Amino acid sequence: MEADLRALLLAGLSGMTADRINWGESPQEITNDYIVLHLVSFQEGRTQQGPDGLEVSRVQIDCYARTFGGARGMARSVQRALNFYRGGGFLGIFLDALRLPREDPTHREGGRDAGQPLYHASLDFIVNWRSQNA
Repeated sequence: MEADLRALLLAGLSGMTADRINWGESPQEITNDYIVLHLVSFQEGRTQQGPDGLEVSRVQIDCYARTFGGARGMARSVQRALNFYRGGGFLGIFLDALRLPREDPTHREGGRDAGQPLYHASLDFIVNWRSQNA
């Protein structure tokens, strides 16, 4: 699911490159706006006979940009690309929460963003996934 969700974002966000969408953290050499994905929860579908092959996950997608408007715009683009999507192994992706802090710049200690404000927007999606091999 992780690789397919990342590929779906790449296809749906014009101008976004593969090195700027990552699971867990962003490489230090990235200097443009970027996205970090986090698997917050995972639940395997089950029946009385055992697993049914359905996975339901909560995925948090954090959009980082140098301006508040940039972070908000990226979050809206992510929402348009993913919300209500169905196809491939995805049985449905649904926006569950959107957080747009007004003025919440993040300053990283050391590294590429030291002293530079970064604004972020966070989206939580419920991802219903069934492996095509299941």
